Amino acid sequence: MHTTAGAEGAVTGYTDHDTRRRTRENRKNRARGPFERDRARVLHSSALRRLAAKTQVVRLGVSDFPRTRLTHSLECAQIGRELGNSLGCDPDLVEAACLSHDLGHPPFGHNGERALDEAAADCGGFEGNAQSLRLLVRLEGKVIDPDGTSAGLNLTRATLDATVKYPWRRGEGGDTHKFNCYPDDIDVFAWLREGAPAGRTCFEAQVMDWSDDVAYSVHDVEDALHAGLVSMAALRSPTERAEVVRIAAERYCDTADTAELDDVYADLLAAPVWPAEFTGDLASLAGLKNLTSELIGRFCRAAEQATRAAHGPGRLTRYGATLIVPRRALLECALLKAVAAHFVMAREEALAYQARERLLITELVDALWKNAPQALEPQFRDAFTGAPDDAAALRAVIDQVASLTDTSAIALHDGLTS
Repeated sequence: MHTTAGAEGAVTGYTDHDTRRRTRENRKNRARGPFERDRARVLHSSALRRLAAKTQVVRLGVSDFPRTRLTHSLECAQIGRELGNSLGCDPDLVEAACLSHDLGHPPFGHNGERALDEAAADCGGFEGNAQSLRLLVRLEGKVIDPDGTSAGLNLTRATLDATVKYPWRRGEGGDTHKFNCYPDDIDVFAWLREGAPAGRTCFEAQVMDWSDDVAYSVHDVEDALHAGLVSMAALRSPTERAEVVRIAAERYCDTADTAELDDVYADLLAAPVWPAEFTGDLASLAGLKNLTSELIGRFCRAAEQATRAAHGPGRLTRYGATLIVPRRALLECALLKAVAAHFVMAREEALAYQARERLLITELVDALWKNAPQALEPQFRDAFTGAPDDAAALRAVIDQVASLTDTSAIALHDGLTS
């Protein structure tokens, strides 16, 4: 691709460098700013629509209530837009990043992600964040470069950078297994990170990341209560409380010991916003919704106030500030994540169907590889037949599987293996 695109106009707090697109486009409606256009492109993308049938935490089909990846992304976007705007970020930029942050998730959520990572070992592995970037810069059909290659949605540099949680390739992030770029996407990754400090995320990405944590930690507990997978009595049980604290310390907050987490958990549950119990009647529905609103507000206010205390009242954008989340808020958020992990994801039933889902993904990759290129959808078929080596051909198969919803993955698997 050619770095010949011009910037689209001034946006307060952002430079021409930030609003530049990698591939030149004809001038659009000047009434819309570059970040408004980015938001619209993500909102209208097929990748975002597919999230409607991808698992969040509570399995699809359990009831009509549990969130999907799409509803989670919309809620994350609403939280991020308000928090970012309060701190001086462009709200359309933050919303576009929040809408984009889960686009790369495969069927069956993180469970499917683990299975695809194993299946993709010979082509660099699989990671949902790297797949999200790949969709934005390559796989979504919106803009084609003059040389015939896809520029994906051709978003601005600042918006792409705001989607990046882990600004490195696999193996470069220290002790984390997370990464945001596959080897064959390194050129566009280098372009979007041009001028950025190594290993550091931009301020808008930090807002997106905290909004994501807030949204899913609070809403996963709401879904679990509504689905009857946890009760208020169970949350207050000393035995269950000990297990939640243990999980939080091991998985979500390795800087706190169990004694500190136990104190924070007790204080959190003592807050008057928690309903006495959830029965499903209108009063308890209202109480549960009030709980989610109060918790989200609590976490966002904590970050906003601490960040303002550190950086003052001005407009905070790009690499001019760091989002400050108080330790107390981090620990409370970690404990809510642990509630969902303990009561939802660790159930024997959940572990059983997760094993079946991982096997399905493994078998589906194998079946597509054996039946390629005919079994692949046209865009992935072209990538497979034009691949210079087996690794690139396998990546085309992985891209195909990652694009599927839970339901279409099951249907395609059954059709290829029956």
